[in-house]
Amino acid sequence: MSTAYKNNPAVANFVEYLRIPSVQPNIDYDECVNFLKRQANEIGLDFKVYEVVPQKPIVVLTWKGKEPTLPAILLNSHMDVVPVFENSWTYPPFSGHIDEEGKIFARGSQDMKCVGIQYLEAIRKIKQAGLQLKRTLHISYVPDEEIGGHDGMEKFVLTDEFKALNIGFALDEGMANPTDEFIIFNGERSIWQMHIHCTGQPGHGSLLIPNTAGEKLRYIIDKFMDMREEQKKILESDNKLTIGDVTTINLTQISGGVQSNVVPEKLTVVFDVRLAVTVDHEEFENKGGVQSNVVPEKLTVVFDVRLAVTVDHEEFENKVTKWCKEAGDGVTFEFEQKNPNVECTKLDNSNPYWVAFKGVCDELGLKLDCRIFPGGTDSRYVRRVGIPAIGFSPMNNTPVLLHDHDEFLRADIYLRGIEIYEKLIPAVANV
Repeated sequence: MSTAYKNNPAVANFVEYLRIPSVQPNIDYDECVNFLKRQANEIGLDFKVYEVVPQKPIVVLTWKGKEPTLPAILLNSHMDVVPVFENSWTYPPFSGHIDEEGKIFARGSQDMKCVGIQYLEAIRKIKQAGLQLKRTLHISYVPDEEIGGHDGMEKFVLTDEFKALNIGFALDEGMANPTDEFIIFNGERSIWQMHIHCTGQPGHGSLLIPNTAGEKLRYIIDKFMDMREEQKKILESDNKLTIGDVTTINLTQISGGVQSNVVPEKLTVVFDVRLAVTVDHEEFENKGGVQSNVVPEKLTVVFDVRLAVTVDHEEFENKVTKWCKEAGDGVTFEFEQKNPNVECTKLDNSNPYWVAFKGVCDELGLKLDCRIFPGGTDSRYVRRVGIPAIGFSPMNNTPVLLHDHDEFLRADIYLRGIEIYEKLIPAVANV
């Protein structure tokens, strides 16, 4: 079985792309750019590279439509992939190994080099069939999505070059689904990464000093974690809800820490404890005891908050302001990241692109599960400038392995995805 797939040109192109180790951080994108330039030449697409930020190329392949003045279609994907822990992989993570079951193992096989090649292979087949599309197609390959897209799509959508592309509708990445349904995403929660600074009276750890940073920190943590518990209960109370339907709150740093969007494996908090003479030392030590003898002037806690699309941003920020005031003097907050509220793409008859998209899915018998994306993709930047966008990766009956060890995509699922795009692309481009 694997030999048959290896001899398939569409699979071979996919594997070649997967073997390019465009892994964060500090990526040299030249190999990706050269690969895509060759694909453009083979298929007969215009090729252009934009560099909004040096060494961060944005590759755009273009197929001009019969009516180029109409708003164009954007098919977006990102070139970068997340790091790997090679010892945890069954096969080398950039080998594109195909096993006897037809599983293609590689970092990026699901997230999202598959979609980037499926676009091209579908367009190749459409052109070979002699079809000409009404609207212009732009196929974009952007950098740095895995680290927030700040030097990629976020800046690109604000440029005159992007505006000149005249985009009317976009497709971007979705996610695998273990069931037979295909998940599509029409919106994303807003990412707020908040640093809460608690200042207070410093002093010696042997005293019970009033107005300390630690007391204020405790109040703030309690408020955020109480809200977290409320959201957990809402999610658990309705099996129709998914994680994208609620606000998630995670404490990611206290003082030191590592990264503001990673729930840490370990957090350390230090207390200076002076035991009264009546306390049993062994009993207290079994509860946990530590060291350090200075009550600090300042403590900082970081929360990664993903606001549900139903949350009023001003109301939520006012609530945090109120908590800080209640905690005591000298408690402030600042944002590491504060995404604005972005309208979800409409999935009704007011959106002709959605009508065309849904019509093809109905024709092909695809079961759709419409959701709010739980994380963040480049779609949020596209929607932010008023362009409707749908996140869709045609990977049903597939375990969710993005960012995981042994990430793979079955070859038959990958090839079926090309067939789906072969129908979808003309439908939305001929609206």
